[in-house]
Amino acid sequence: MHYLRYKRKCVTQYVLIISTFGLIFFSCSNKKSEKSENFTHNIELNNQENSEAPEGMVWIPDGIFEQGALSGDKMAMQHERPSHTVKIDGFFIDQNEVTNEQFSQFVEETGYITIAEREIDWEEIKKQLPPGAVKPHDSILQPGSLVFKKTKTSVPNLFDYSQWWEWKIGTNWKHPNGPDSSIDGKENYPVVQISYEDAMAYCNWAGRRLPTEAEWEYAARGGQNEALFYWGNELKKLNEYANTWEGEFPVSNSKLDGFESLAPIQQYPKNDFGLFDMAGNVWEWTSDWYNSNYYENLKSTNQITLNPKGAESPYNKNNPIAQEKVIKGGSFLCSESYCASYRISARMATSIDSSMEHLGFRTVVTRDMLDSQN
Repeated sequence: MHYLRYKRKCVTQYVLIISTFGLIFFSCSNKKSEKSENFTHNIELNNQENSEAPEGMVWIPDGIFEQGALSGDKMAMQHERPSHTVKIDGFFIDQNEVTNEQFSQFVEETGYITIAEREIDWEEIKKQLPPGAVKPHDSILQPGSLVFKKTKTSVPNLFDYSQWWEWKIGTNWKHPNGPDSSIDGKENYPVVQISYEDAMAYCNWAGRRLPTEAEWEYAARGGQNEALFYWGNELKKLNEYANTWEGEFPVSNSKLDGFESLAPIQQYPKNDFGLFDMAGNVWEWTSDWYNSNYYENLKSTNQITLNPKGAESPYNKNNPIAQEKVIKGGSFLCSESYCASYRISARMATSIDSSMEHLGFRTVVTRDMLDSQN
């Protein structure tokens, strides 16, 4: 999701803090399941490779697919187009998002402190703000993050994010819904309130990396190259396959999928590659820079792109100074009227220093990486 952001983490914290005093955020939002003949999907090979997979991971075989929005996808945003042909080499990927239990082990062994827990340095912040920027009172210039809050009445303007996001001091991965919340008893929930830097620190510790956007989308498809969703093209099955917002956003959630907010891992059917939660529940970081022109540049080459790693540099035409990465998969806040990012091709730009109540990650490892660790 987009928020007004600057280049470095302290500035992001400043912007989020002053949002509680009336800053309004604006952004763009949107409102034949068959195998491709060109798609490599050898079940026997996949099963063989899975026998060699690291614990909790699944082998994704190499193949070719069309990345980006399908031609008939009426919910697709412009930055999902044009679609372009991509070839991906095989890799291992986590069967589900990294959990609180796994992240806790990382923190226990390394003493790592996430961005949302770090003290805020005003002297550093003001170097990157317009001259004359007013320093918030010390009582609110404290570590924290944004949490979601339902509204009491209908919201006519879904571009104004400040209506349902609230800055709370003391919010972080251990207290994901505010300082009074806890992850006790939620070891098997996805870890959230994780920035890109936090996810990368975990990956370095675990000997893994984040998936590229192309790898993530290829894995999410599970071999269904002509499907809007990982289960096919039937939107009416959404509540059976994903944790999303059902009802009037952001007023009421009918909980037809069983959950109002975050759900534990593996509560819904896995896709044809054996992966859970590739739609809804939490957004997931990828390693790709977000660049508004990237898809058009790839398409213009008129060639199959091998293992794309994203744009060389970030660029968001709606916020040119932003340093953003691509996130995928949507979350429990996605509804048909708002976001609709449980579609496979859906993508969003998020500042590398942002942490949110509905943002987590999963990791990838290749054979070369495993060989180098032995």
